Amino acid sequence: MSIARLFSIAFLGGSLFGAICARTESTRAAQYPSLPAPPHPSQQASQAASADFSEARHLLLQGKYDEALSLLHGMEAKNPAMKGLAHELGAAYYKKSDFVNAIVYLKKAREGNSDDAEAVQLLGLSYYLAGRPAEAIPELEKVQTWFASANVDAAYILGICYIQTKDYPNARKAFAKMFDVPAESAASYLFTARMLLRQDYGPVAEEYAHKAVALDPKLPLAHQLLGELYLYHSQIDEAIAEFRKELEINPGNATAYYKLADGYSRVQKYDEAERLLQRSIWLDATSTGPYILLGKVLEKKGETELAVRALQRALAMDPNNPMPHHLLGQAYRDLGKNEEADRELQVAGKLEQGQNSKP
Repeated sequence: MSIARLFSIAFLGGSLFGAICARTESTRAAQYPSLPAPPHPSQQASQAASADFSEARHLLLQGKYDEALSLLHGMEAKNPAMKGLAHELGAAYYKKSDFVNAIVYLKKAREGNSDDAEAVQLLGLSYYLAGRPAEAIPELEKVQTWFASANVDAAYILGICYIQTKDYPNARKAFAKMFDVPAESAASYLFTARMLLRQDYGPVAEEYAHKAVALDPKLPLAHQLLGELYLYHSQIDEAIAEFRKELEINPGNATAYYKLADGYSRVQKYDEAERLLQRSIWLDATSTGPYILLGKVLEKKGETELAVRALQRALAMDPNNPMPHHLLGQAYRDLGKNEEADRELQVAGKLEQGQNSKP
């Protein structure tokens, strides 16, 4: 046999052996598929932490704050430096309204990750809710985007913090940004005046309301706010003048009619007050205030049956308001309906007691 023939046979044999081996390996792979490589221990720990975080968040959504915190503190005992743990603990304490402990963990979260905007915002809000507005301001200034976990708008709280630290110009800027108006506009002064009044900063609120009117005498609601301030201080003539100016600007303002009627009722101009209250109710029949005041005015005029109807209407809209129950009891007594009078006065007393017992 020639050398070439032997070489050819050897080559074919090698090819055949290779093909057989390849087919054998393919068959073995099909029969015994290879298992995936086991995850790295660090990957296993990360997956377990993620599952525990999800469970803790689920417990928080159910209002089971202590159970969630117990789970998270168990993780802390095993690995105090676990990534994201300080954030989760801070957020959990925030949801529980334990703001002192929330501050401790949220500070750790911020120090561990300066880009954790949610932790920074929750830290600012925790400072505010813990009665520390000066410390809240730097944090809230960094992040003014609203996060759902906060349950409040941080931009609003930032403005309130400025008010509480008597930084009124920055408060005005914060509210101007919140309402998308220029910081030096009449509207920004009006919005800030309303917030100041809500926080019981009456003198500054009056100053800002006057500034709003000076910048724009026809700005809606500015004269109404001044009227409310004057009414609160029993400056009845000044209040009436401001409410009348408000109605010149906006004759469809139901609240302004109601407030003006309140002013007239205090100087015993009951016919004028009744006329204005009817206008307020025609424009907005969903507010109880005008019906209650109408009941008082009609009672003063001696039209007790009509007063009862107005007060019953108010109670149909707001049965848990003690004022109309009290006034209705007085009206029933004037009509000689003592049993009904006693019932209403007892209800009024219970409702007032319940309100006074609330923190």
